[in-house]
Amino acid sequence: MPVLVLPFPAIDPVLIEFGPFAIRWYALAYIAGLLIGWYYMRSLVARDGLWSGTPRPGLVDVDDFVVYATIGTILGGRLGYVLFYAPAYYLQNPLDILQVWSGGMSFHGGFLGVVIAMVVFAWRRGIPVWTMFDLAGAVAPIGLFFGRLANFINGELWGRVTDMPWAFVFPGAGPEPRHPSQLYEAALEGLLLLLVTRIVLVRGGFRRPGLVAGTFALGYGLSRSFVEYFRVPDAHIGYLQFGLTMGIVLSLPMIAAGLFAIVRALRRPPTEAGAKAGETRP
Repeated sequence: MPVLVLPFPAIDPVLIEFGPFAIRWYALAYIAGLLIGWYYMRSLVARDGLWSGTPRPGLVDVDDFVVYATIGTILGGRLGYVLFYAPAYYLQNPLDILQVWSGGMSFHGGFLGVVIAMVVFAWRRGIPVWTMFDLAGAVAPIGLFFGRLANFINGELWGRVTDMPWAFVFPGAGPEPRHPSQLYEAALEGLLLLLVTRIVLVRGGFRRPGLVAGTFALGYGLSRSFVEYFRVPDAHIGYLQFGLTMGIVLSLPMIAAGLFAIVRALRRPPTEAGAKAGETRP
């Protein structure tokens, strides 16, 4: 047993409640991630020195894309959870798919939803799709950070039993101390990945379309796979063959896609400064 077990903070998942209406930390995490990500994306687009001759969207495009990203995140995240984690249940209870507040969201599904939203948006606005991928890869760690903090506040997606001194006893998870795997993910998928993608883009990442996006996809896949060994898998799925979890299996395509994007970007010459294609759209 650990020398010290940290008490789980008594934070009500519902911040404010007005009769049948409630404002939850989980919803605020999504809002904070989208708003801060929107502000960060605008700041990246506005910095000429990061782009050189690489085509980029304008500030109005960024503002409009937030709507696409929000729809892609919510629909993709919910449908991803339904299809990847509980298809049998929702096949028998299809109306429960709409009850987002009582179900789950899948990052991998949300990721696919945003990818589709980016492809549609780039096509409609005449913006290179790899540029949209790079911008999304740069800001996505912000949303992941807030989302994992919300998972911790909700006391969900807890970790495996451990004797580490920073273990928590989560309500509803039994008396055993457990890894705060949500905080591990917030640190790796959020803060660390935000720092890594920032380093890549300030060193000319946007001049090699796909490099920032590939760095994010690879970094997320590796981080998520690592933390899965400290996290308890969904009870109705459990462990798969060879000790794998659904989170690891779904992360493998992201790792492969990230490696492909990085290799593709590095094999192409960087865009040159002063090219007309680098002019910002209004």
